[in-house]
Amino acid sequence: MSFLRAFASLTLLSIPVLAQPARPAAPTGALADYHVHVKGGLTLDDALRRSSATGIHYGIAINGGLGLPVSSNEGLEAFLREMRGKPVYAAFQAEGREWVRLFTRPTLEKFDYVFTDSMTWTDDSGRRMRLWIENEVGNIADPQAFMDTLVRRATGIFDNEPIDLYVNPTFLPTRIAAGYDALWTPARMQRIVDGLAANGIGMEINNRYRIPSAAFIRLAKRSGVKFACGTNNTGADDLGRNEYCAEMIRQCDLREADFWVPPADGRKAVQRKPLLR
Repeated sequence: MSFLRAFASLTLLSIPVLAQPARPAAPTGALADYHVHVKGGLTLDDALRRSSATGIHYGIAINGGLGLPVSSNEGLEAFLREMRGKPVYAAFQAEGREWVRLFTRPTLEKFDYVFTDSMTWTDDSGRRMRLWIENEVGNIADPQAFMDTLVRRATGIFDNEPIDLYVNPTFLPTRIAAGYDALWTPARMQRIVDGLAANGIGMEINNRYRIPSAAFIRLAKRSGVKFACGTNNTGADDLGRNEYCAEMIRQCDLREADFWVPPADGRKAVQRKPLLR
């Protein structure tokens, strides 16, 4: 059996109908990667060729936020023009917590979906940090207190930011990542899952970081949270074929009904929830 046929039989899902500017039919499971970046030697044409060759449909995302090259509507509109007519989903990755003040609803609702993570936030002392940059995180003297703050920030994002999908979920800084299973206690996992379920937000199964854990996914599944495969690639070399997501599909017995799809127009989070609260 070919690699692609294995994926198709695993996920039991439909092949997308690619017809932009009309929305393509939404693929799910391992036949979709909703978190692809065109950078690091990967061009849009490269991504389109790879998608066609593998049968994995892509959501191409642009990052926007405070201090980034794209920090206004103009940058987002330029990206949308580039994506128009291409057989991909156009996604916006909201960086940091300031994004709700930088962009406006009329532009954001042109995207097929908006996603974010809980990797950029400000601690109780007022220090803004990006969790993947060690010198911004600094020493974590009390990992338990850090985790409690992380959970509060994440659930605050779910309650207050109009996002459709939670990506890079459960990511921990390098300094404490080895303690993932111990630090993500059942109580902390439950708070994350409850926050996602209450707000109708999907959870990414991330191929690059190989998160969340199977235990986290099983808990989220029981609570009705929907899942999406995503990579968050740094370039051409680490954009794979949803290997970790496929592994979790098998281990956690995920079925078609367990998967998230981009919301229909009128049901996007930016159309249902205010930008500022």
